[in-house]
Amino acid sequence: MTDGLSANLQHLETSATIAISAEAKRRKAAGEDVIDLGAGEPDFPTPQIPAEAGLRAIKDGKTHYPANEGILELRSAAATHLSLLSGGRPVNADHIVVSSGSKQSLFNACFTLFGPGDVVAIPSPAWVSYPQIVHLCRARPVMIAGDPEWSLKPSVKDLERMLPGASGLILCSPCNPTGAVYTHAEIRAIAQWAQARKVWVIADEIYRRIHYGTGPAPSFLDLPDDLLERIVLIYGVSKAYAMTGWRIGLALAPARVAKAMAALQSHTTTGANHPAQFAAAAALGDERVEQDVARMVAEFRRRRDMVVARFRQDLPGVEFVEPTGAFYFFFRVDSFGRITGTDFCTRLITQTGVALVPGAAFGDDRWVRLSYAAATADITKALDRIVNFAKKLGD
Repeated sequence: MTDGLSANLQHLETSATIAISAEAKRRKAAGEDVIDLGAGEPDFPTPQIPAEAGLRAIKDGKTHYPANEGILELRSAAATHLSLLSGGRPVNADHIVVSSGSKQSLFNACFTLFGPGDVVAIPSPAWVSYPQIVHLCRARPVMIAGDPEWSLKPSVKDLERMLPGASGLILCSPCNPTGAVYTHAEIRAIAQWAQARKVWVIADEIYRRIHYGTGPAPSFLDLPDDLLERIVLIYGVSKAYAMTGWRIGLALAPARVAKAMAALQSHTTTGANHPAQFAAAAALGDERVEQDVARMVAEFRRRRDMVVARFRQDLPGVEFVEPTGAFYFFFRVDSFGRITGTDFCTRLITQTGVALVPGAAFGDDRWVRLSYAAATADITKALDRIVNFAKKLGD
C-alpha cells in the first residue's frame, strides 16, 4: 500500500489523453486561443435517428433497470450488424454483453480472462488504458514494439520472439494511436498463433467502420469459426456513430466467457444506460444511419489527406505512420533535435496553443499523436502553427 491506498492501484496513472483534453479546456476557459487536437472523439453530432430513438425511449418510460447483459433489441441489432460487416457470417446475440462504454467491455474481458501471474502482450504504441486495465487485473502487461516499416504493427514473429509465454494479447485495429490497420493475412496469422499457444486475444475493433480502404476494416470475424474459440471482440457506437457520451460498448465472446463477463458486470454497473441502449440499437439496426457513417468517414478521409499532404510538403523529413483507419496521425519528433514527445507537446501548447498528445502516453516518447477529429478550419490553423513551430526547432 502507498499513502493508505490499496495495492490494487500501485501501477495506476491518470489517463494522459483525458489530462491533455482537460488542460486544453482549462486554457480555453482562461481565454487562451487553444486548438485541441488531442481528443479521441468525433466532432460530429449524433445522427438524428439514434438521437430520436433515445428521446423516444425516455418518453416511453424506458428508464428503469435494463437487463444486465443488455436489452435484446440492442444485442440482436448488434449481432445482425456484425454479421453483415463480415459477409453474413452467423453471430449469436446471446454471446454479446452490453456495457457502459467499450472501456468497460475491455475491463470486463480482461478481468474475466487474466489474473495474477498472467502475461498479456500489447502491441506498442498502444492506447493508454490497455496496460492500466491489465495491471488492475493483477496481470503483467508487456509492450511489444512494431517495425516502423510495417506501420509499427508487430508481427507474429515479434510476438513469439518477445513473449513466447503470453496468456493474452490485446490488439487494436484500426489502431489508436497510429491509424494503422492490420490486413486479413496479419489477423489470420495472429489468430492461428493464439490458437496454437492457447492465448486469449481481445480484439478492440471500435474503429472498424472508420476505414479508408474498401468496406470496413478487416476483422477477426472474417475468420472461420475454428479460429475464434479464443477471441473476444470489442465493439461499440462511440466512434463511427459519434455517440461517445451515450456510453454503450459491446463484447462478443465465446458463450462461457460472455456468461462470466455478464456475471462480473452484475456486481459492478449492472445494465448500461437504458435509453442509450435503444439509441444504440437504432444506430446499428437502421440502415439509413449507414449514410451518416459514410459521410463522416468521407470527411475523416479528407482531413487525413490534408494532414498527410501538409506534412509531406512542409516537413518532408519527418517520419509518420500513414493512417488507413481511425482518425489519428502519429508522427515522430526526435528528428527536430534532442526533444521528446512530451517536451514537444508542452512547448507547442504553451507557445502556439495547439494541444497534441505525447507518445509517452502510448509507450514511445519519440512520437506525438494528432487527432483530426476536429473542424477542418481548426486543423488548417493548427497545422500552420505546428509547421512553423517544428521548423524553428529544426533550425
